[in-house]
Amino acid sequence: MALGRRNKLHQGELFVAAEDLPTSDGHVFYVKLNGLLAEAEFDTWIETLCEPYYKSKGRPGIPPGVYFRMLLIGYFEGLQSQRGIAWRCSDSLSLRKFLGIPLTEDTPDHSSLTNVRERLPQEVHQRVFEWVLKIALEKKLLKGKTVAVDSTTLEADAAMKSIVRRDTGEDWRTYVIGLMREQGAIQADEVPTDEGVRRFDKKREGKKVSNDDWESPVDPDATITRMKDGTTHLAYKAEHVVDLDSGMIVGAVVYHGTAPDTGTLEDSLNPAQIHLREAGSETEIRDVAADKGYHSTDMLNQLAEYTNYRTYIPEPKQTKGRNWNNRSRRERRAIESNRRRMKGNKGKGLQRLRSEKVERTFAHVLETGGGRRTRLRGTEKVQKRHLIATAAYNLGVLMRKLFGIGTARSMQGMAKAFWATWMAVYLLQTLLRTIQNRFWNNLATKLTSMSSPVWIVPEWARQPKITICSTGS
Repeated sequence: MALGRRNKLHQGELFVAAEDLPTSDGHVFYVKLNGLLAEAEFDTWIETLCEPYYKSKGRPGIPPGVYFRMLLIGYFEGLQSQRGIAWRCSDSLSLRKFLGIPLTEDTPDHSSLTNVRERLPQEVHQRVFEWVLKIALEKKLLKGKTVAVDSTTLEADAAMKSIVRRDTGEDWRTYVIGLMREQGAIQADEVPTDEGVRRFDKKREGKKVSNDDWESPVDPDATITRMKDGTTHLAYKAEHVVDLDSGMIVGAVVYHGTAPDTGTLEDSLNPAQIHLREAGSETEIRDVAADKGYHSTDMLNQLAEYTNYRTYIPEPKQTKGRNWNNRSRRERRAIESNRRRMKGNKGKGLQRLRSEKVERTFAHVLETGGGRRTRLRGTEKVQKRHLIATAAYNLGVLMRKLFGIGTARSMQGMAKAFWATWMAVYLLQTLLRTIQNRFWNNLATKLTSMSSPVWIVPEWARQPKITICSTGS
């Protein structure tokens, strides 16, 4: 075989037959997912749902089924931005087959995804989320009676350097220069350097950044928030309601980054119950588990008085005893009932499940799914994207239950996992064989080193035998 050389200049073909175009058998995961969507007639359903938001005449736009499939690809491939999704779809033959776009046509541009998102309201994205729950309910994988709630932060697509004063509209640098002139650090007409501004801002006392005084001009909905790692960013808050029986997300709501957990618990549980009803479930949410950040006397009393939710929320440790002087008997009863439930085995078991399954949703949706840093601005836009990301997570759980694998990228590690398992079994067998051989070798050595076999004869066998003879007389 001769050496092949790469052509530096390649002249394009004038005509290319359709059978000469490159094809792909498709990714196994996406083929299975397309089969699941086709079985439930997803494209027909979503086109009927989105038809009122399009004109009856004009140039056809992107099919809604393609739009939502591209958002699913963003989760399964771990892509944050729409540009990355558009490039990945145009570059992959298997993803083209998943979208149903031949090589003779261009895949949708990222700007087209923006136009479709702006056209379709949040209710349509919510219906897609509920449609996935309906499929899980038909497969008998969703219950929804016992749920767990937790929240995390989403970093907004806005920098802290861009914040301005709400009252004057000054940016951070202009505000610090004004403080320098007021305190006499510089002259009235002097313009300090950037290094001087940073040095003064670092040493000055009483430095505080409050959402009451500052806002982002590019994303007013994002608030200044302390993140999980201790840093400060403009962020949102995402709260998940997870079914502890199946591990599926039955509710996902995006709030401002500084929204307190005690104030959003009921606002997340009620939409989750609505999602279950729209999916066709008659199950009512009964048991609710959360961490101690959700514990509040007013909230527990409100849930006990106006809802049927039974809470399992651990109580934070208090240095002093609780003062019941300003509390009614009903409020005290709500606190004591929650405390009694938490001391039981069921409450402890629900807390273990909560820490396992809710944190798993955050790991998949935000870390491997590319949702920790949002590339959209505005609560409504972030909510739309997050609903589809959580719907994709539920599809992954559904695929894992039906076909044994829940993400496309996990297929890459199946061969490595197989060989790792085979090597582990082989090493374990070798170790057991070595231990067995060593045991028998040591036993044989001890037996051969004994001076007399009497040491291995039982006590009863070493007694002298007495023989009695008789002459018969």
